[in-house]
Amino acid sequence: MKKALAGPAKRTSKLPERRAMIAAARRRTGAILLATGRRSQKLDRAVARRIEKLRPPLARRLTKAQGIAVRWLGRFWGLATRLLRLIGRWLRPLMVLALRAFSRLERFLQRLAALLIGAATALSALLTPRRAVCGVIVASAICLIAAQFVDYRSVEVGQSAYAGLPAASPPTVAAETPRDAHSYLLIPIALLAAGAGVMALRPSRHGLGRVVVGLGLLCIAVILLVDLPAGLDAGAQASRFAGATAVLETGFYAQLAAAAGLVIGGLLYYARPCRIRINLSGRAASARRRRRRRRDSSPGKAARRLSPRRSAGASAPASPR
Repeated sequence: MKKALAGPAKRTSKLPERRAMIAAARRRTGAILLATGRRSQKLDRAVARRIEKLRPPLARRLTKAQGIAVRWLGRFWGLATRLLRLIGRWLRPLMVLALRAFSRLERFLQRLAALLIGAATALSALLTPRRAVCGVIVASAICLIAAQFVDYRSVEVGQSAYAGLPAASPPTVAAETPRDAHSYLLIPIALLAAGAGVMALRPSRHGLGRVVVGLGLLCIAVILLVDLPAGLDAGAQASRFAGATAVLETGFYAQLAAAAGLVIGGLLYYARPCRIRINLSGRAASARRRRRRRRDSSPGKAARRLSPRRSAGASAPASPR
C-alpha cells in the first residue's frame, strides 16, 4: 500500500520572545521623557527666579516714568488753561460784537423780507395777467418801431480774405435800414397793434387779441417776403467790389423778434389766467367750496338738503323704521 505524503517538517526549536525588547524600549522612552520634564522644571524655576529679581527694578522705573508723565501733563494743562483764559478775555468782546452784528443783520433781513413781501403783494394786485399781456404787446410794438431806425443789412467786402483772421472783420458798406426796403409800413401797424392791445384790457373786448395776432403775422410776412430778399441782395456792390457779400444785421432779427412778440401777446389773451378774475372774495369762496361737508346729525336735516328737482322715479322714499 502506498503511504500518504508527509506534511512539512515541524520545527522543534522555539522562536525567541520579543516582549523583553519592547519593554526595554518603553523603559528608555519613559526615562527620556522624565529627564526632559525635570530639565524643563529646572529651566522654569530659573526663569521665575530671574523674573523675580528683575520685577522690582522694572516696577520702580515704571513708577518713576508715570510720575514724570503726570507732572508734565499737569504743567501742560495749567499752561493751556491760562492760555485759554487769556484768549477768552481778548476774544470775548469780539464775540459779543459779532453776535450783536449778526442780530442786527437778522433784523435787517427780516425787515427787508417783509418789505419785499409787501411789494410783491402790491405788485401782484397791480400787475394782473391781462395787464402783463398788454405790457408785452406795447413793448413789442415799441421795439418794432425802434427797429425801423437800425441797420438791418450791409455788404461785406473781401469776406473770404478774413476767413482765417478771427481778430479782424471785413469792412462793410451800403448799410440800410428797414425803411429803405418797405418805407414806414410797419410803424402804423405797430401803433395799431399797441392800441388794440390796450383796448383789449377790458374783458368784453378780449376779441381784439385776434386783431393783434393778425397784425403780428402781417409784420412777419412783410419782414420775410420784403426785407429778407432785399437784405441778401448785394446789388450794385457786387460789381464794384471783389468778394462782396450781403449779410443781415441785428436790426433784421430785432424787428422779427418784435413781430413774434406781438403774435405771442395776442395769443396770450386767450389763455386761462387772463379770463379768470382772482380776488380775495373768490379765494375765500373757493376755500369754502373745498371744505368737507359735515355729516348730518339727524335724518331730518339730510332730507331737507335733498335737491327739490329729484324725481320720484329716480329713487323711492325711504321706509320708516
